[in-house]
Amino acid sequence: MYQFFVEPGQICLEEKTVTIVGSDVNHIRNVLRMKVGEEIAVSNGQDGKEYRCGIRSFAEDRVECELRFVKENAVELPAQITLFQGLPKGDKMELIVQKAVELGAAEIVPVATRRCVVKLDDKKARAKVARWQQIAEAAAKQSKRGIIPQVSPVRTFGEAVKLAAEMDVGLIPYELAEDMEHTRRLLGQVSPGQRIAIFIGPEGGFEEAEIALALECGVEPVTLGRRILRTETAGLTVLSWLVYLLEGVQSAP
Repeated sequence: MYQFFVEPGQICLEEKTVTIVGSDVNHIRNVLRMKVGEEIAVSNGQDGKEYRCGIRSFAEDRVECELRFVKENAVELPAQITLFQGLPKGDKMELIVQKAVELGAAEIVPVATRRCVVKLDDKKARAKVARWQQIAEAAAKQSKRGIIPQVSPVRTFGEAVKLAAEMDVGLIPYELAEDMEHTRRLLGQVSPGQRIAIFIGPEGGFEEAEIALALECGVEPVTLGRRILRTETAGLTVLSWLVYLLEGVQSAP
């Protein structure tokens, strides 16, 4: 079943109607060639609910739908994961955003670390973030997420660790960390309802001063094993571990 995102105001519970506007109109009518009566799923990107509805009519700039029922969406992980990703080279960030959204990340924060090769001025950074947000929305549709994860503006490393200091758990994979039991112990303490920060360095990794600053803010260095992972692999590895630990686990009453 196809899923689309709308603004909350486009869903009217009292009248049991859903209105779809924008680029999705052309996609539904001309690309998917859907017909009146066919069923689609709609989310407002905020409450995690799935609004199941049937197509009622087509207009030039909108698709009118009849709301059939509302389903509590069990797609989202019971913890909120933020991926703080050091800016990688080339178009790797597009892949990272796409896969992080598929795995359940709630937010992706691009981070300009000291060893980042990529240097973005304000104009380029805004354009990149807008592009990454489009990729996040497309990935959210494909994976049938209940929300559209946010791609935040590019942050400095100092700004990023201050944001992470307000969260419940902070992890920063580091090539000089060695104690795998420590990693297992920290992951074993993750529980539903928590806000989790994951820091991933760029191709050159983190400087020792950055690791020290992370420690000051309560972000714990961890190892991902004996092999050195690429920046586009490391974050997805940690996310996969967290999905295994959290998927289907209910919050304590």
